[in-house]
Amino acid sequence: MKYVQEYRNPKFVKDLAKRIREITTRNWSIMEVCGGQTHSILKFGIDQLIPERIRLIHGPGCPVCVTPASIIDKALAIGRLDNVILCTFGDMVRVPGINDNLLQAKASGSDIRVIYSPIDCLQIARENPDKKVVFFAIGFETTAPANAMAVFQSEKLKLSNFSILPAQVLIPPAIEKLLSDENCRIDGILAPGHVCTIIGLKDYKRISRRFNIPIVITGFEPVDILDGFYHVVSQLEDNQACVENRYSRSVRDEGNPEALRIIDEVFDVADREWRGIGMIPKSGLKLNERYAHYDAEQRFDVDSAVDEADSECISGLVLQGVMKPTECSSFGRECTPEHPLGATMVSSEGACAAYYLYKRNSK
Repeated sequence: MKYVQEYRNPKFVKDLAKRIREITTRNWSIMEVCGGQTHSILKFGIDQLIPERIRLIHGPGCPVCVTPASIIDKALAIGRLDNVILCTFGDMVRVPGINDNLLQAKASGSDIRVIYSPIDCLQIARENPDKKVVFFAIGFETTAPANAMAVFQSEKLKLSNFSILPAQVLIPPAIEKLLSDENCRIDGILAPGHVCTIIGLKDYKRISRRFNIPIVITGFEPVDILDGFYHVVSQLEDNQACVENRYSRSVRDEGNPEALRIIDEVFDVADREWRGIGMIPKSGLKLNERYAHYDAEQRFDVDSAVDEADSECISGLVLQGVMKPTECSSFGRECTPEHPLGATMVSSEGACAAYYLYKRNSK
């Protein structure tokens, strides 16, 4: 298949759903890691097609949702400084910090700009030599190459007025943390194809061996996801546990060597705090010594806020797959996309936003 419509073909969808029902003889809990997959599952009704025996667990694969409130407050403090232009992706502007968000700061006069590519920040820096341009660099492994390239190109262009506030996180360590919990109920995993396009299969093979769990790399269309469920259930029913790449049109075993090269050129692995989850060792990226002078935290003297739990918000439990959005007493009442209590209701990849958008209870 070559075109998107083929991956949404009703005949293929019905056939895969039927095959999943036929092979499922036991109760299984399967986590889709990526928030984009969560949205597809609800948007296309995949949760209504799979057997009742399959329990869906939504994972922490939403980079906006796991960005700590403390670093958002740090971005706010930098953005409020004189002669600063703070750039970030659109989803970030409405995510609450401890007391405020970037959209409110913009309304109050701060120069907060939404960009579509980190490279856009370099053009802004060149056009505004009297301003200090800061890029709030969030994301998983998928955005890391472009974020690294912005720093690399800035060094080549000798842009002294550009820096980044890194909040880059890595998916495999988060999966390992969830699987290590003594109360973990995850039997199998649908892994995010876009992340694996960058990093390949090595980390997932290690996780599969360590926890004896089937992991299937898949995409985001209905046929992709149902095919992923089919292969996870097939392994579980056969008492198998390995990594299968069902997204080979994008993912190679070795990943993308050039993307990995630019990440290694600019970043080092570091411990990172995840919103709602806590500190995860070696789960993030920081600028390495060669490029440390582009670190906005070092350039600007701003106080480091301390994260506080989101009041009335269970987003941390949602991100860990412990609770569903609809189990929150504030869901759809006090907490809506227009007035979110937590990050999972804001982001286009957040589980709470998906449940709200598609207006139903999923199992």
